[in-house]
Amino acid sequence: MPAPTPRKVALASAVGATIEWYDFFLYGTAAGLVFDKLYFNGLDGPAAQFAAFGTFAVGFLARPVGGLIFGHFGDRIGRKQMLLLTLLIMGLGTALIGLLPSYDSIGLWAPVLLVVLRILQGIGVGGEYGGAVLLAVEYAPAERRGFFGSFAHIGVPGGLFLAAGAFTIASQLPDDQFLAWGWRACFLLSIVLLAIGAYIRLSVMETPAFREVQERKEIAAVPVKELIAAQPRTLLLGMGTRFVEGFTFNLFSVYFLAYVVTNLELPKSWALDGIMVGALLGVGLVILSGAVSDRVGRKPVYRLGAWLALLFAFPAAALLHSENRWAIFAVFVGGLGVLYGTVYGPLAAWWSELFDTRYRYSALSTLYQVSGVVASGFTPLIAAWLVSRGDGSLWLVATYATAVAALSLVCAQLLPETRGRDLDESWVEEPAAERPYAEAGV
Repeated sequence: MPAPTPRKVALASAVGATIEWYDFFLYGTAAGLVFDKLYFNGLDGPAAQFAAFGTFAVGFLARPVGGLIFGHFGDRIGRKQMLLLTLLIMGLGTALIGLLPSYDSIGLWAPVLLVVLRILQGIGVGGEYGGAVLLAVEYAPAERRGFFGSFAHIGVPGGLFLAAGAFTIASQLPDDQFLAWGWRACFLLSIVLLAIGAYIRLSVMETPAFREVQERKEIAAVPVKELIAAQPRTLLLGMGTRFVEGFTFNLFSVYFLAYVVTNLELPKSWALDGIMVGALLGVGLVILSGAVSDRVGRKPVYRLGAWLALLFAFPAAALLHSENRWAIFAVFVGGLGVLYGTVYGPLAAWWSELFDTRYRYSALSTLYQVSGVVASGFTPLIAAWLVSRGDGSLWLVATYATAVAALSLVCAQLLPETRGRDLDESWVEEPAAERPYAEAGV
């Protein structure tokens, strides 16, 4: 069988990742619109919303477990096999949520089983991220890693676009039918998408970088142990750069959606329309910013997005407070399209180039999933708590958003520029100024 081209591999990575993130983000949308009414309806309004967001966070707590398991075997056995397994776990978990009876039908077992299935989702997507990125990056030519690597990151805005689109269509139903079966159809669609994703991923071979490690018999015995011993500082700073990315995405796609519908009592279509357009714009900007990072470097593109996130925090709050339909639309398009697309695009190549091939799967999984617990999973809960502590406004949330962006900017400054680095280069942590590919002033 001839080796697949980088373009074909990038497409396979993008399609598979989009399907898995569609499954994962369905839950976030449903948490804001459905689960408080069907699975926590024994609680008062705000308490039900807190409970729904709590189960949303549980998925992020499970993701480091999935990242650790699949990262370990991805570095020891290979990227491809792990990606097929994560796709299967995610697809089945999502479909079963669509079949889960409500609290009125089976009582306490309903929220318990919902949490179990959310954990299954978390484990699946926890192993997905590192493999999808490395599939694209390790096949790509050095001068185009930012571009091809960004295709793996299409999965996040692409999956959100599909999830929001599915819920937009389902929400056209009368409310009673939407709550009875409309939302479930969105989850059951996962079975069809699972078959499509598995077929595409079966056509891709193992990555060249991993095959070379196998041929040299340099497979790490315990990859995560070698990672922590060799590059602890890089790992921690990489986690810091993850904060603004994860926070921005979940603030706009999950909490702001719930805030518009529940706190402002405005039509859910006002938010969902903006989420769909923002996510679609994000797909294009992820690719564009990844490609630009091949020309000017990973850090300048990332820092531009992080600065935009910092500067947009308070204007976004003011626009939502206006309760104007087009202002709300602009918030979601700006946050999920412009801000998120710019920040996220260069990260696949940047993070991959920071770590040694022998433990790169474990490194990306650990960086992304461990930091994601706070950066992503707790974002809706933190935002809801901050709003409850004030007068119902978003000003405390905007302050927190500014602090998150500032933290990520500091971490980015302390990491080296990696554009052009040889992925086969053996890595030893040293000051950025001593690295041959570090660019002064970037």
